Amino acid sequence: MIYGIRGYAKRYIDMSVKIEGKSYYRTAEVCRIVGISRNTLFRWLEKRVVGKEYRDYRGWRLFTEDQIDTMKERLSRITTVE
Repeated sequence: MIYGIRGYAKRYIDMSVKIEGKSYYRTAEVCRIVGISRNTLFRWLEKRVVGKEYRDYRGWRLFTEDQIDTMKERLSRITTVE
């Protein structure tokens, strides 16, 4: 196993993009790290769950480690249904 962002175990190579010393992750990698589908990620982007949006020179979405942590926290919430 390879260990990537903040100790999360990953089974693939870290393909983060380094810009001005900060790591950014692309859509497909974020979906694998968090364990969600692209549809879920895009729905969260529409609802502004993830926060500020970053893009590279091609217009591709980029995500920070903090945003990935926010998504993981959202997945760990439990709600009660009455």
